[in-house]
Amino acid sequence: MLELRPNCEQCDRDLPPDSRDARICTFECTFCAPCVDDVHRGVCPNCGGDFVPRPIRPPDALLRHPASTVRVHRHTP
Repeated sequence: MLELRPNCEQCDRDLPPDSRDARICTFECTFCAPCVDDVHRGVCPNCGGDFVPRPIRPPDALLRHPASTVRVHRHTP
């Protein structure tokens, strides 16, 4: 099950579970769409993989399986 991390690892922008701007790679590295497009040019800086839109977990499933509250931030340009 996806963690649904709460923020962009690059700019630390909030990415709530229903965000349409969240992007993930195969290892669930999580970035906002602007950082994926403008900063990383579609390539994950952590693993070298590509990004896809993060799925939206249905509200009833989110109640049973809440999103992560652990923030990950790269602290690099």
